[in-house]
Amino acid sequence: MPTVIRKSSTTFLETRREILHAVSWQVRSNVWSPPTDEFETDKAYVVLVEIAGMHDDDFEVSLENNLLLISGTRSDFLERRAYQQMEIRFGKFETSVNLPGPVNIEQARAEYKDGFLMIILPKEKSD
Repeated sequence: MPTVIRKSSTTFLETRREILHAVSWQVRSNVWSPPTDEFETDKAYVVLVEIAGMHDDDFEVSLENNLLLISGTRSDFLERRAYQQMEIRFGKFETSVNLPGPVNIEQARAEYKDGFLMIILPKEKSD
């Protein structure tokens, strides 16, 4: 099961965003974003990422200042091919979601099943 990690350094995400925005489109094109949905229930924020061909250990999930960052690498097949059509992306991917409110990270859970990574982040209870 993928683990949701809270990173303590805010400068890591800020630096990463600045670098990604500063580099040219040729470099950024190597990092792709899988289709990602985010929705809210009464008790939690739910993020659903469509990404087939992965394993639980292939994902890195982190949370910093209500920004959920999901990344990893989807491996390509080793044999060479002559493609007539190529739409399935391989290599490093990354997606992020701004959560609308605080979450209880200790009760957060993630599950990868049938090509979907589902991350459930329970809302922090207000006092």
